[in-house]
Amino acid sequence: MKKSEAIFGVARVPLDALAVFAALLLSYRLRQLNIDFIPGKNLADASGTLPQMQWYLIHFVTPSIGTFIVLSALLGLYTLESTMSAFLEMGRVILAAALWVVLVIAWYFLVRKQLFFSRALLLYGTGLTVMFVILGRSALTLLQRSMLRAGMGRRIVVSLGIQGLTDASLDTLQHDNHYAYLGHLSDLEGLKRMMHHHQEIDLVLQTDPNPRSDATVALINYCRSHQVGYAFLPPVLADVPHQLRVERLGLLPMIRFQPTPLDGWGRVLKRVFDIVVSACALVALSPLFTLFALLVLLDGGWPVLYVSTRVGESGRKRISILKFRSMNKDADSRKGDLLALNHRRDGPLFKIHNDPRVTRTGRFLRRWSFDELPQLWNVLVGNLSLVGPRPHLPEEVERYSLEQRRVFAVKPGVTGLAQISGRSDLSFEEEVKLDLQYIEEWSILLDLWILWRTVFTVFSRKGAD
Repeated sequence: MKKSEAIFGVARVPLDALAVFAALLLSYRLRQLNIDFIPGKNLADASGTLPQMQWYLIHFVTPSIGTFIVLSALLGLYTLESTMSAFLEMGRVILAAALWVVLVIAWYFLVRKQLFFSRALLLYGTGLTVMFVILGRSALTLLQRSMLRAGMGRRIVVSLGIQGLTDASLDTLQHDNHYAYLGHLSDLEGLKRMMHHHQEIDLVLQTDPNPRSDATVALINYCRSHQVGYAFLPPVLADVPHQLRVERLGLLPMIRFQPTPLDGWGRVLKRVFDIVVSACALVALSPLFTLFALLVLLDGGWPVLYVSTRVGESGRKRISILKFRSMNKDADSRKGDLLALNHRRDGPLFKIHNDPRVTRTGRFLRRWSFDELPQLWNVLVGNLSLVGPRPHLPEEVERYSLEQRRVFAVKPGVTGLAQISGRSDLSFEEEVKLDLQYIEEWSILLDLWILWRTVFTVFSRKGAD
């Protein structure tokens, strides 16, 4: 660790303490003068509820500072080698302030058996604490970045190995002000020559480690004996570093591949969201379901719904997808006669422009994607998700490459990133690329954005077959 990193990391503790002290002192003064923190909103209590300043400083401000510092430490806000994003840091500061005010209220209500002496002061104190702590940390970060741009506190790095760095790693080392990258070395002898010329090096980054290689063992021993940091890049999956998780197998560190961040609570949240939205949509759209069912019945008779067998999550399950029937009853038996008209020749999918098997009602339903509304039932029962890669037929999936089969890492969906980006106008490779991007970068906000964009995509009718 660079000395400057330790200095700036430690400086956050007294800076936060000073910010909390200033916030609570200003809150007391604002409350004393009956000044509204929010203009036009009088939140002040009777002036007699304020304690004496000396009592306030000793019995409230001092323990509050200690409590906030402890909460911040538990939330990881004082790690010396900070890699936290600004938004995440801001969120944890807000969380620390919220937990602090909850503890204050709990202490007075449960332990002292009384209400806090001023709700306005508590509100002012919470808001000002968040504001002052964020401002102080921002000023400290700007100072640290200024020093890094001036070359002070940078971590001097060289990479070493037969293989070169990946593009992502090289870009970070060359453009991140935290690092001063000296270049790539082929072997240990090159590192020794560089060290012999009194070149200071903080970190050696090996690109092709092999625990059974004498060269790797010699490099690690050299770095240890010369007090140089040693690290290595994973020899596999270097193109998807955000999918690797460091865990422990007993006492041993282990790097595990995680195909998607949609795991744990993310999966639970997505399932709850699917159930609530699909249930509400089925109730709200029930009149449309009745209307479309009558139109299909009058145009082509029974059955109203078409059941299609598709491949589900993990690539092994078979799921039954519901649609309003938009084709003639003999559509499946005629597929072999129409293979020559398939316009999706870049992959395993079968699509025809102006498909002759589509009925008049079916053309209307397909134009507005109304034929897929029954899939809300599939979402409710758990066969589909609202957002995910589109499910395909088993005979199409049999022609997938190994990379294309990565789309089965998540549950298929009614709509997805590919559907809002071109639908049938995309090549199959482009569709898979977008599906994999969604899988690797999933978040609930991304799902909401895709659902919002789906509405406009449907009304534009772009790429609809």
